[in-house]
Amino acid sequence: MRHDSNGRRLPIKLDSTSNGEVAPMPLERVHLRANALAHQAADANAKRLGLSRRRLLVSAAGAAGTLLAFNEAYAAAGRTGGFYEIEQTAALDVEQAAQRLGSREFIFDVQGHFVGRNWQGRHGLGGVDQFVKDVFLDSDTDMMVLSFIPSRRENEYLPIAEAAAVQEIVSRLPRGQRLLIHGRVNPNQPGDMEDIDALASRWKVSALKCYTQWGPDGRGFYLTDDIGVRMIEKARSVGIRNICVHKGLPFGRQSYEHSTCADIGRVAKMFPDVNFLVYHAGYVQTAKEGPYDPTRSDGVDRLIRSVEEAGLGKGSNVYGELGSTWRMLMRDPDQAAHVVGKLVKHLGEGNVLWGSDSIWYGSPQDQIQAFRTFQISSQYQEKFGYAAMTPRLRARIFGLNGAQVYGLDVQEVTRRAAADEIGRARAAYEPDPHFLTFGPKTRAQFLRLRAAHGNQPG
Repeated sequence: MRHDSNGRRLPIKLDSTSNGEVAPMPLERVHLRANALAHQAADANAKRLGLSRRRLLVSAAGAAGTLLAFNEAYAAAGRTGGFYEIEQTAALDVEQAAQRLGSREFIFDVQGHFVGRNWQGRHGLGGVDQFVKDVFLDSDTDMMVLSFIPSRRENEYLPIAEAAAVQEIVSRLPRGQRLLIHGRVNPNQPGDMEDIDALASRWKVSALKCYTQWGPDGRGFYLTDDIGVRMIEKARSVGIRNICVHKGLPFGRQSYEHSTCADIGRVAKMFPDVNFLVYHAGYVQTAKEGPYDPTRSDGVDRLIRSVEEAGLGKGSNVYGELGSTWRMLMRDPDQAAHVVGKLVKHLGEGNVLWGSDSIWYGSPQDQIQAFRTFQISSQYQEKFGYAAMTPRLRARIFGLNGAQVYGLDVQEVTRRAAADEIGRARAAYEPDPHFLTFGPKTRAQFLRLRAAHGNQPG
């Protein structure tokens, strides 16, 4: 194995990496303890099984041992609202671990990222081949939507032409199509509204992506403002029915109000034939999530309140998406239980979508394995009315809900994927994941990235 031959990197990553939109958050003592316990377990379990550390850690048993170590650290810190539901024996039984952590759902990641040549050159990313390996070989992801982050037109991380080139490369594989793409539209930026026609006709985008808290002058907008309504009406006129909107993960104080979900319910009621995919589900990384509080003015609670105030209820045209949110919630199982539990309870089990925000976080496999085993404690289920995490619910969140939003025939997609080049490569692939992340890990790195692409300071 050419990656991390000494096995020093853990398969489930707790670190400070950010998606480039918000400043990295340093690890707390409990996370350092969790990582230390996982390393100790890797040493002991590899020795007992007669394997090298690297060989153990690339196996399902390595992931199981890591998650069990996290359980131990979180429980010792009193964070027991959620946990990773894995048998203790799985850390020493590769076959048992593979059955518990192995692929069995259709996984459709509705928020993925591929960064262009400029970023690749500076950060050692290997382009399309590395992207394919990280997403489709080293993780159980079946399909992904390529998304965008806000920037001035002259400083885009990934111009639409490069995104379309990636889609073309992958979709050319025989009988398979693995990627869909967004069209980035900042309606408060000159030229973007005029681009919608080309996004639909030339690039065949599956959705528009916008940031209500962003603007070239630092000021944001609401989807219910004239400019937001015009964008949605224009999208509908060219056949685009999915609007993906970044909410939560605020960039700073200047347009904080526009990062909240206050407008979501109202605009969804105005356009019942449009799907509103609320990226990050309104989650605020610096504010703790707890039981639903209808008086809260931001966070996931503001999304729920907005939908309920509009009289939409469960199963509406509003969807909460977990990209970066789940990755951050892996730090705190109490918050994880509240966020996932609240979204399912109030929006509906068909209205929560899987997203990873990778490749900023490297391969999304660790997020998948963590979510695949995550369980809400019986105490939280009883006290707050949260649903248990069943295989059926996980399957819906992992991909079936997103497939419905994007109009995919899962059986057909799965049949074609099994026979395409990636499907064949998966069958013959000997795992060699690098377990690296690519986003900024310090505030200094984050500020350099932001300045380089014309975004507002945090």
